[in-house]
Amino acid sequence: MASNSALESTIDKILINTEKNIISNIKLALDDSQQNLDAAIPKLESEYNKIISDAKKEADKIGKQITGSSDIEARNKQLLALEEAVDRVFSTALDQIANTDRSDDYSNLIKTLIKEVIQILGTSEISISTNAKDKDVVQQALSQFSGAELSSTTINCLGGIKVKSKDGAMTFDNTIDARIERLKPLIRKEIAAKFGVGN
Repeated sequence: MASNSALESTIDKILINTEKNIISNIKLALDDSQQNLDAAIPKLESEYNKIISDAKKEADKIGKQITGSSDIEARNKQLLALEEAVDRVFSTALDQIANTDRSDDYSNLIKTLIKEVIQILGTSEISISTNAKDKDVVQQALSQFSGAELSSTTINCLGGIKVKSKDGAMTFDNTIDARIERLKPLIRKEIAAKFGVGN
């Protein structure tokens, strides 16, 4: 992400304004990138809910076991149990994403990611890097964006794009990996609030 404070401020503002939509955006990305995802999402959500439910039970069990311990110690153990559950859910989701087909719908996702970056950076004079699996999809999408070009260097990511302005002054990571990393704290906070842990 660029060190430019104005760019960071813009990105933070966009993330705040889209906090409620980011989870559905990730699910939409999965919908667009895998033909049979309609069946996979309910299964993943069911597994997610089961893991969270198990984590809650484990946290409650830990809470009872350490009745004589300090409140801080109990809270930390509950946080750890919830953290492990969230990590397992994300790991399952990442496996799903890594094995998705690059369909026409995925091409539309790539176009959306490019449009977002052009809007955020305020220029279409950009160089785009992606992984080897997405290179052809990105190259096809670039035909719609004057001034944008595909870098010959590939990056290691699940999917999506990493962009640099041609003058090198600004960069933005719009890979699926980065989007998920930006999403994790929001999900952790929501889960902790639901179980009365933290704060």
